[in-house]
Amino acid sequence: MVEILLLLCIGLVVYTYLGYGLVVWLLIKLRGKRTSVKTNESFVPEVTLVVPAYNELSCIPAKLTNSLGQEYPVDKIRFLFVTEGSTDGSTEWIKEHYGAKVDVLGGSERRGKVAAMNEALKYVKTPIVIFTDANTQLNKEAVKNIVRHFQDPIVGAVAGEKRILTGDDESAAGSGEGLYWKYESQLKRWDSELHTIVGAAGELFAVRTELYEHVEPDTILDDFIISLRIAGKGYKVAYEPDAYALEHPSFSILDEQKRKIRIAAGGFQSIVRLSYLLNPFRYGILCFEYVSHRVFRWAVAPICLPLIFLLNAWLAYAALQTPTQPGNVWILLFVLQCLFYGAAWVGYQLEQRRLRWKLLFVPFYFTFMNVCALAGLVRYLRGKQSGMWEKVRRADDVLLKAQ
Repeated sequence: MVEILLLLCIGLVVYTYLGYGLVVWLLIKLRGKRTSVKTNESFVPEVTLVVPAYNELSCIPAKLTNSLGQEYPVDKIRFLFVTEGSTDGSTEWIKEHYGAKVDVLGGSERRGKVAAMNEALKYVKTPIVIFTDANTQLNKEAVKNIVRHFQDPIVGAVAGEKRILTGDDESAAGSGEGLYWKYESQLKRWDSELHTIVGAAGELFAVRTELYEHVEPDTILDDFIISLRIAGKGYKVAYEPDAYALEHPSFSILDEQKRKIRIAAGGFQSIVRLSYLLNPFRYGILCFEYVSHRVFRWAVAPICLPLIFLLNAWLAYAALQTPTQPGNVWILLFVLQCLFYGAAWVGYQLEQRRLRWKLLFVPFYFTFMNVCALAGLVRYLRGKQSGMWEKVRRADDVLLKAQ
């Protein structure tokens, strides 16, 4: 029974990180390429670009320049910055320098990003609304490339691509995050081709305004909840890799750890709130994608990994007591696990000293990500998560302060 449980846990982890992508790829190959909607150049609907920004004065000038530089007809795009609760003077600065070009929704009370988005939708009159973070930079064609998908009436939302700006001097966590998002972006391409992506990145996503539902103020992963609820209504959430948001990684491993734990807590919160999507008889392929890509990633693999280590340790110990040929397999597997987690530990120690060795990025970030997922589960069970703004230091923030 111990061997069966160990093999089951290993199978679940392998499927989560490798098998699912392979299955989706095979399904796409078997079905054939989906017929794409023909682009109509005359399709230029009115859109509103909403930017929630809590105390982001260091980023806002660059964000305004970037937003106003979008290659989209100026009479068809509206800009709405939501600075509610900000105490850094960003509301006044925007009104003084860009008051004639953008709208600002301020306020003295800090209620959180989701509350800011809910409030913003009261003022959105365009058929499409695009959300983007203040600390990101969009490519000039982002709005144009996202909007074209809405020519298809079945498309209810469109997710852009998140890209991490990393260099040789970035943290191991940042480099690992960059590798993770490259892999995640490929999975999103396949998900979109098969049926729909399961979760947009909050850095850049768009929805049909009429489909936006009021989101609970304590929601952590607003982008995920909004897009999955739209998919649950039978609409497709499309993916547009040629509309991307560039973002610097977290400045330190501690900053990245805080962010990952919060996201993980939000993942468990989302699983509870979207529990109705777990019905395969009603949601079919959406349920398959959601469970395989998200539920397993957040709630199954992180729990299986420590079980694999403990069960393997038990079998390896038993094999050493009574050496047999099959038992040597468990000993070898346990040694490989120890080497893998040892490499992750070394990577963590080097990161603490601001030293990087690219060979350790994968074991370090993989282990780090799953440990944070377990910490996120604890945080969720303790009820300590909230939808309040939580700023995390990033490399560009520290650079601005230094200057």
